[in-house]
Amino acid sequence: MTANQQNQVNSSQAPRGGKGEPTRRTVVVVAAGAVAAVGLGGAVAVAGERRGALGASSTASEECYRLTSETVEGPYYIDADKVRQDITEDREGIPLILRIKVIDSGTCRPLRDAAVDIWHCDAVGVYSGYEDTGNGGGGPAPTGEPPSGEPPTGEPSGPPPGGGHQEPTDDTRYLRGTWRTDGKGFVTFRTVFPGWYRGRCVHVHTKVHVDGEWTDSGYEGGTTCHTGQFFFDEESVIASAALEPYASNTAERTTLDEDTIYDGSGTQGGLLKLKYKKNDIAKGVTGTIIVGVDPEATHNG
Repeated sequence: MTANQQNQVNSSQAPRGGKGEPTRRTVVVVAAGAVAAVGLGGAVAVAGERRGALGASSTASEECYRLTSETVEGPYYIDADKVRQDITEDREGIPLILRIKVIDSGTCRPLRDAAVDIWHCDAVGVYSGYEDTGNGGGGPAPTGEPPSGEPPTGEPSGPPPGGGHQEPTDDTRYLRGTWRTDGKGFVTFRTVFPGWYRGRCVHVHTKVHVDGEWTDSGYEGGTTCHTGQFFFDEESVIASAALEPYASNTAERTTLDEDTIYDGSGTQGGLLKLKYKKNDIAKGVTGTIIVGVDPEATHNG
């Protein structure tokens, strides 16, 4: 068994049910990644995003109480594969740091010790674990909702029958990871700016799990209270597309406004706040967002 295979999650998971039927989720801690993450974790608490800052105005307070939009899981999720903050592995691309704050949308209080998953495609639109599908499998990757009748020409046809999930085709696991929120609800990931595939705009998938237990083996049990996606504004995507390896991605690109998943509601819909040098995006991008969830709900996506 290879080292990569040893880090895979046992695929025999109990089916996820509704509230009160927690699914056992066992993840494997990647020792090197966990140790390296200690240094990265020091940057998690972003100044000015404390609860007091959120409540500085009535507008900010109202934003705090809004639930972040739920979206579909998509076919390429692999359940909590690796506990790590740096998910880059060998993927080339513009460095991206994602700083996420998870709060209880009913109280505005941070959720500590929640497990946050993120996963996304690489610069040329390929998901790890599904390299055989290539860039959207030669067509739009099926991450939309199941269609009713024939889909309009040129739009994604939705996931395949049976709920949409596809079993992995290989052992690669780059650009995937799980980490725990700290006492202020923050979690930070280091990755690369995603690419695109036909039928979808540039995005990152995410899940938030609560009421589980962190053990020496990783994270077990609990429920999924949020399934969503993070999105990137057009200016940043256009800037990235001028650089390699993004420039080698020949797939037709769907804009943010054309996307069938993004609901157009800004931060509430998962739109990231991005910071980077406008004339030199290659040096890296920082994306931040506050995710409001209902910890009592179950949203498996």
